[in-house]
Order: sequence, then structure tokens, then C-alpha cells
Amino acid sequence: MDPISQGTVGAAFAQSAADKKNIARVSVVGFLAGLAPDLDVLIRSSTDPVLFLEYHRQFTHSLFFIPFGALIVAALVFPFVRKYLSFKTTYVASFFGYATHGLLDACTSYGTVLFWPFSNERITWNNISIVDPLLTIPALILLAVAVKTNRRRFSFLAVGWIVSFLGLGLVQYERALSSGLKLAQSRGHNAERMTLKPSFGNLILWKSIYQHGDSFYVDAIRAGHTLTWCPGESIKIFDYQYHLPDLEENSQQREDIERFRWFSQDYLGFQGDKNLVTDVRYSMIPNQITPMWGLIIDEQQGKNEHAVWWASRDLDDESLTLFKDMLFGHECTATQNGE
Repeated sequence: MDPISQGTVGAAFAQSAADKKNIARVSVVGFLAGLAPDLDVLIRSSTDPVLFLEYHRQFTHSLFFIPFGALIVAALVFPFVRKYLSFKTTYVASFFGYATHGLLDACTSYGTVLFWPFSNERITWNNISIVDPLLTIPALILLAVAVKTNRRRFSFLAVGWIVSFLGLGLVQYERALSSGLKLAQSRGHNAERMTLKPSFGNLILWKSIYQHGDSFYVDAIRAGHTLTWCPGESIKIFDYQYHLPDLEENSQQREDIERFRWFSQDYLGFQGDKNLVTDVRYSMIPNQITPMWGLIIDEQQGKNEHAVWWASRDLDDESLTLFKDMLFGHECTATQNGE
């Protein structure tokens, strides 16, 4: 998730283990520890466009790395707090803060390698957006009240809010999943596989992607008081022979595509006008296939040359209006009965 959310959740859990006189200092340690795993973004290469995808949310986010990551944070922070906190207290606060990071990231759709080094699978529970102010702002307010009053009851309330909100996300996911399967059935489609993710900043409007035959079907599902559909677009699943028949089998670009396939959990599409291999999971508007990122492929390029990373997160006024209309139910007109 975003840094503010990660730090807030880390601080909340660290606060819950603090004594009254150290709530403020423990909060700072927990906040910093909650941010620390994302230092893996520094692992990148100017020549290898996929390296940062492989290492972000990898070993630093693993459950098995938590004791070591927390120890590193505690060792770095302790010289600044040694007058007020023992090393044990600093480590415990770092442990609670660091431990929340990978688990919170796994709640998003981006994917987190929670079980490194025993598994390279990217875990995605898909029950919260990468950014959601409704999770973060109330928790942040409760943390501030806990620091102001030196009362841990507000720390526990913050933890309770976080856990409850993530639980609500799971409920909404199941509702959206049921609705998405019914949408596929209404088209006479067999959803061979399906994934769903909440759209930006909310748990109401969800992006549904399912595979039927050789295509992905992308729709939005509004899980409000009632469930409604916002039918969207479809895209042919990426296929080397169909989309890039002249790409050499043992080329570096082909290897880059396979690494990108792992990152995208095999939800690959292709945009012909840019020669772009896309991650179908992500778009600014949840029922569209316009990509947010991908790899530009040049079939005439040398065998040892990498693909080119491409990204765009532009949201014009028209798209923003469309998103708001969908969120508030003005664009989702195809309805279903029952939940």
C-alpha cells in the first residue's frame, strides 16, 4: 500500500504493545518499521526494466524475513531513542511495525512474495485498494488521540478499525466474485479463471477479469447496497505466435516477457499500436483495458537487448467523471437480482 498507510498500520500495532509513557516514541519506531520493507524499490537497473518488478515486495516482505528486518530497523533507530527506550522495547516496536507491512501488501492485488525463500508465488488477497483513505485516515486520527492522551485504548481502537476494514474488504470481495460469476454465466461464458480487485480508494467499485476461451473479459462490478454490473471490454490473451511471431525464442525480450508474466500472474494482453505487452489487471477505469504499464517489444532488436518499460497513469477530466459516475452507480445500469 501507500507509505502513509503502511506507516500508520505499523504504528498502530506497535502502539498496542507499548506502555503509556512511551506511546509517542514507540509510534515513531513502528511507523518507520512499517515503511522499511519498501526500501527494496532501490533495487533497480537502468538497463534491465523488469528487475524492480522482481524484487519489489520480495524478500524484504517475506514473513520469514520479519525478525531480521525488525533487527535492522531497531539497530538503526536505537541510537536516536536510547535515552528513552531500551533496545528490547525498540526491537518489539520494530517487529510489530515491520510484521504488518508484507501482510498488508498481500491484501492488495499487486502481489507479495510472503513465503520467500520457500516459494516465489505472489500472494494476492485482493481485499483492499493500494490506496484507501477510509482505512488510513480514521486509524491515523485514533493514533494521534492515543499519543495526545497517553491512552492505549485508542491504539486498540485503531487496530480494531484496521482489522474490521480489511474484513469488510473480504466480504465485499466475495459479493463481487459471486456477481462476476453470474455476469459471465449470463453471457454463456465459462469463467476458466477470474480475479477481482477494488478500484482506487474504495471497496464499492470492483474490477472483474475473467478468462473465457482465448480472451479476457473486463467489467466493473458495483457492490453497494445492491449489486450492479458495468459491462466493459475484452482483449485477446497474449500469444507469441499471434502477436509477436517474429520474436526470437531465446531472446532477452522473450525472457523479459516471461518475467513480466510472473509479475502479472499471467494476465497478459497486447496493445498492437504500441507493440505493448500489457498487465490486464490494471487500468485507471475498472471496466476498460487501457493499460497502466507494460513492455514495449521490438522484434527487430538484437537478441541480447531488453524490452522497454512503459507506464502511464494519466486520468483526464472525462475519465475522472466516468469513474465517479460508476462509483455512485450512474453508469452501472445492468442489474442482477439477488446476492
